[in-house]
Amino acid sequence: MDLPSDDEIRALHERLAPDRAAFDLVWTHCLIVGEIAARLLTDEDRDLVRAGALLHDVGVHRLAPGEAYLRHGLLGHELLRALDLPEPLARICSHHTGVGITRDDVLEQRLPLPPDDYVAETAEEALVMYADKFHSKTTPPRFNTATSYAASLTRFGPDKAPRFAAMVDLYGEPDLDDLARRYGHRIR
Repeated sequence: MDLPSDDEIRALHERLAPDRAAFDLVWTHCLIVGEIAARLLTDEDRDLVRAGALLHDVGVHRLAPGEAYLRHGLLGHELLRALDLPEPLARICSHHTGVGITRDDVLEQRLPLPPDDYVAETAEEALVMYADKFHSKTTPPRFNTATSYAASLTRFGPDKAPRFAAMVDLYGEPDLDDLARRYGHRIR
């Protein structure tokens, strides 16, 4: 599979970001997610996980003013496919939100997405999705413990916390202390 280099991915983020602050926020988050995912790798495709982590939020740069943030994954998928990047890489964008969005979620909650399943199906999609849960682009950005992230899931349906708990059982909880010190983001 022909994947872009880290420098090519960074250049794409720089080109798409509306300003330097947006670039810094999203790129730093993607780097952190990549570091977390690398620590959790077992049998997954290392290069696909690396590129997927660095690109998983590229769609944030494509959000129109007032557009639902939830759409950033789909926008990233569409962007990567328009650039002729591999489908497995593009799917990481559209299949990393929360702990997965089902077609029933879209319909029952009237989410602003085409009715479909946006649930991780490959080991690489699942790993990037999971690593993403441990860092947030809030103001200010922060790291999340498994406990704090699990507590935030209750509003999205009763099946979400157990799905996340299964991921914690599978991958374990990453040690975030050194990343928190290096990036200056607190752990919540």
